[in-house]
Amino acid sequence: MNTEGTLILRRSEVASLLNLRECIEAVEEAFRLNEEGQSLPPGVLETLTGDGGFHIKAAGLKLTDRTYYAAKVNGNFPQNMSRWGLPTIQGTIALCDAEKGYTLALMDSVEITTLRTGAATAVAAKYLARPNSRVATVCGCGVQGRIQLKSLMEVLRLEKVYAFDEDDSRARKFAEEMSEELRIEVTPAQELSSAARDSDVCVTCTTSRHPILMQGDIRPGTFVAAIGADNPIKQELDPSLMISNKVVADILEQCAMMGDLHHAIEAGVITRADVYAELGEIVTGRLPGRTSEDETIIFDSTGTALQDVAAASIVYDKALKAGVGIKVNLAD
Repeated sequence: MNTEGTLILRRSEVASLLNLRECIEAVEEAFRLNEEGQSLPPGVLETLTGDGGFHIKAAGLKLTDRTYYAAKVNGNFPQNMSRWGLPTIQGTIALCDAEKGYTLALMDSVEITTLRTGAATAVAAKYLARPNSRVATVCGCGVQGRIQLKSLMEVLRLEKVYAFDEDDSRARKFAEEMSEELRIEVTPAQELSSAARDSDVCVTCTTSRHPILMQGDIRPGTFVAAIGADNPIKQELDPSLMISNKVVADILEQCAMMGDLHHAIEAGVITRADVYAELGEIVTGRLPGRTSEDETIIFDSTGTALQDVAAASIVYDKALKAGVGIKVNLAD
């Protein structure tokens, strides 16, 4: 019997072991390894309910000392806070030894999901946004909006940010808190369209089921990161934004199934062949990222388990060294 034990980690423990900068570095490496064939390909299983749904995302990475496999089960219920006082997203990550099949750790997924989602935007912005980008719009002023802005600040020298949310009070609170924390000008926006037209970068991280950002809302040269469409019924971008603009997917197969790309394909305005690249192709240099100042680039970020396993492996290794968590033998 394997006596290694399975490490149980709570959300607070995960948060203490993972910071944004190292998560960004790990996510960039994950996309590189996947492109170089050093991964167990990512997959998704989706189950939708009337008010939300569950997804299982799984993948593996061949890292220096070990091959890890992670499977994440997340519940995503946008009405949770208003109805039950619970977070929108809740879940668990199982991290396994991919050579032995042993479950190394079970950990709360929320911190990892939050950080790795922002990290992917940072990696994409590093290669796809104009280096001199100074103004950004964040649409969606919840927890993910905060991490998206912090992530952008890791790779861009932003000076001004517009905060937009359907709930004006959330936008005002976001602006006040992030201005103080990041020491930059964050202003509540009354209209998404006017804020986006004044921005070099626009990030959408909402639970919308219909387009909220249109072709006319974006000026040439903008980097757009669409984060919210992580299941087939969610949508943030009007399909017209995919026409004649450079589209980069985190994982093409997944985006075609559940991202904003999925809706553009269904609308008949784009095909998979029209997608410029996956992010891993940009990270490895197999395809160039931004090639001109005035090209608009759309990053369709549906969130891949490659990001989860990269972050979870860091948490696990650091937990072992720090003696954090409780070990149990699940086979007892």
